[in-house]
Amino acid sequence: RCQRWVENCRRADLEDKTPDQLNKHYRLCAKHFETSMICRSSPYRTVLRDNAVPTIFDLTSHLNNPHSRHRKRIKELSEDEIRTLKQQKIDDAFERKQATQESNENSEQNTVSEEGGEEQEEKAVPLTLEERENKDYLKSLFEILILMGKQNIPLDGHNVDELPEGIFTSDNFQALLEYRINGGDEVLRKRFEMTAVNLEYCSKTQQKQMLEICENCVREETLREVRDSHFFSIVTDEVVDIAGEEHLPVLVRFVDDSHNLREEFIGFLPYEADPEILAVKFHTTITEKWGLNMEYCRGQAYIVSSGFASKMKVVATRLLEKYPQAVYTLCSSCALNVWLAKSVPVVGVSIALGTIEEVCCLFNQSPQLLVELDNTISALFQDNDERGNELKKICRSQWTGRHDTFEVLVDLLQALVLCLDAVSSDFSVRWNNFIVGRAFVLSSALTDFDFIVTIVIMKNVLSFTRAFGKNLQGQTSDVFFAAGSLTAVLHSLNEVMENIEVYHEFWFEEATNLATKLDVQIKLPGKFRRAQQGNFDPDTTSENYYKEILSVPTVEHIIQELKDIFSEQHLKALKCLSLVPSVMGQLKFNTSEEHHADMFKNDLPNPDTLSAELHCWRIKWKHRGKDIELPATIYEALHLPDIKFFPNVYALLKVLCLLPVMKVENEKYGIGRKRLKAYLKNTLTGQRSSNLALLNINLDIKHDLDLMVDTYIKLYP
Repeated sequence: RCQRWVENCRRADLEDKTPDQLNKHYRLCAKHFETSMICRSSPYRTVLRDNAVPTIFDLTSHLNNPHSRHRKRIKELSEDEIRTLKQQKIDDAFERKQATQESNENSEQNTVSEEGGEEQEEKAVPLTLEERENKDYLKSLFEILILMGKQNIPLDGHNVDELPEGIFTSDNFQALLEYRINGGDEVLRKRFEMTAVNLEYCSKTQQKQMLEICENCVREETLREVRDSHFFSIVTDEVVDIAGEEHLPVLVRFVDDSHNLREEFIGFLPYEADPEILAVKFHTTITEKWGLNMEYCRGQAYIVSSGFASKMKVVATRLLEKYPQAVYTLCSSCALNVWLAKSVPVVGVSIALGTIEEVCCLFNQSPQLLVELDNTISALFQDNDERGNELKKICRSQWTGRHDTFEVLVDLLQALVLCLDAVSSDFSVRWNNFIVGRAFVLSSALTDFDFIVTIVIMKNVLSFTRAFGKNLQGQTSDVFFAAGSLTAVLHSLNEVMENIEVYHEFWFEEATNLATKLDVQIKLPGKFRRAQQGNFDPDTTSENYYKEILSVPTVEHIIQELKDIFSEQHLKALKCLSLVPSVMGQLKFNTSEEHHADMFKNDLPNPDTLSAELHCWRIKWKHRGKDIELPATIYEALHLPDIKFFPNVYALLKVLCLLPVMKVENEKYGIGRKRLKAYLKNTLTGQRSSNLALLNINLDIKHDLDLMVDTYIKLYP
């Protein structure tokens, strides 16, 4: 058949070629074949039938168009011309070989080492044509994978269940390959043109291998900057579902060469149910797989969902045992009261937090529902328009992450219940079945007495830490003075614990009043009564039950958590914030940072001169010009032109801002967490990929395609 193709094309110069050579190096346009010879099973590829032969040729059009120089010449060559062409090819090949040998000889002459010429470097072997084509081909594949990651395109296309039986469709990766081939990528065309249309261009195994290399190369760009900076902190976010498996998102904080505090996402860590195994894997991944030296870690923080807090606390404790300098702190992106509530080891609190999230999610999904809620709030708060308008505004935000979440919820509860009841009992076409169903379920959950008493007690207990927590997310001076107020907060909570009967009585009365307003029966939880199985003590009252099961353990836990999270080391570090000139000014320049800076002594370039340098630093700001403002944040202080004259102060400020409790002042350097949230929100659970997620979240990080290709060839020769 190849011989017939050559004859029909009138290409005498190809008559001596073997079928293999013709298939490999020559192509024929589809326009030369009858329509009946072509089978189109894909919009991107033209597949010929087994007996296809080219028959359509216009051998005269070039005579009428003398300017068609770039068209294929249709001409019968004489034997002399064929002989000349062959000889020319042989001569060209010989010249290339000669040039290669000369370059090899030159490279051999240059490989003598500096040490007497005894050792020779391994000479660079020039790539063969096949090797060069293979690298170009791999580079094209990597480019497609990076594009898919940056644009958040999942690897899989249509589900098999969505397609009629017998219909083959390519996945997204293969579809992009075909699109690129049709766009003129000759490297890919050469590789795949002889491939059957229903075969995968790149197997799932190969895709996974290449994605892992992409992920590692992109991550390494960030980790290289972290290592150059020396010091860093580790932060994890809430456990997430990646294609059916639980993972911990891990972020790293560091100060870059431009003195900017950055928080970057560096990957997902598979979550383990056993906290001890999780601690070991967490440490192994960071040190061995990602190559960070934990001796330089100066802070660690964990934002966790309810139920995971105790396990992550074990991880923090194990890291502290090995690395005492890795201070365990709160994370600036999470309100203290929310963090404390999620860590309370009481099932009722976890259930309440889950219900609150579902309510917030339902209303945020439907603008109509928010309008309905606004109308309900207006009707209930006719006598207090100011509070009503404030609650309406709060409802349009992510109010479940506020310091006063439980206070807001108690004020909103009646409006939420009335609104959900109205929706669930509305049989018009105004609401779809999903919203009606969810409204009914959530209304039932909100009117459960167990839920009501839980949110009222949490509101009252967390009222003692609300102002303290709010200051921790404030300006640098707020954080500094908040650290000094911790003793008073703990004193208040200890007083509550000593008089828990009295306090609980007031809290329970508030809960019963709210339940009465909502027409909710005050009773013991059904699960408690069922668990007793006839051994129920008639003297057990609802008030006593909730005191023992909720109030006492909650207050005890919060006191202990505050002591653990604000350890002596953590407080000493926060007191070093008096280095910031605005804090120094509020203290009338009467500060003593050197007493608290001992913990960072080994991190200083010149610890012996610290005392004198701090004195000069205070004098500089105390006797500044009248028109010079005091820098209010660590960020401003690090960017001072003359900070280089205070190397110890610079080193201290750099380490202090790494503490996860300190917020990232410049928002554009804390974009990693926002992009992580956006990726999780915009990507279906089943389509999430830890590899593609890293490419998507770090889309602005440069990538070296040649490095990726070389790594792939080395790992999978």
